[in-house]
Amino acid sequence: MANREALRELQTRLAARMQAARSEQRGQSWLAVECRGHGLLLPLEQAGEIFPPAAVMPVPHTQPWFIGVANLRGGLHGVVDLARFLGLPEASTTEAVREQSRLVAFGAALGMNCALLVDRLAGLRSSDLMTVAPSDGAARPAFAGGVLIDPAQRTWQTLDLARLAQDEHFLSIVAA
Repeated sequence: MANREALRELQTRLAARMQAARSEQRGQSWLAVECRGHGLLLPLEQAGEIFPPAAVMPVPHTQPWFIGVANLRGGLHGVVDLARFLGLPEASTTEAVREQSRLVAFGAALGMNCALLVDRLAGLRSSDLMTVAPSDGAARPAFAGGVLIDPAQRTWQTLDLARLAQDEHFLSIVAA
């Protein structure tokens, strides 16, 4: 019970900070999320509402990373397991991880009723407080931007949700 109350307080604070960060004029603001231990940054202006895990209705004959559809505040959204889509290594999922998982909807401006399943929220980050990691030369999809390093020396991969929403592989949910 105390964990749920603490989680609600965290979500309330995060929502207030997201709103404040959207209105500030400064460097890029990011929503930090984790998927299978990997830190990912989603542009705050492209991210939409954050939801607790919802009942998802599976859709047959779709890619394994397309979980199904969910009713989120009266709107039908496709739900994508972001870790599986990105091909991150499988990890055992504990009850604690499932309780922390969230659905991050795409912002309304992107015109896509889609939500990404992430393992947990990790707060907000500002590019003003981060440094750009040197390029490792690895090929990345167009929606994957640079890698940033926070003051605690943790690396974060940036993802461009607008480009992800146009990515051919992401749009091809039908199983082969």
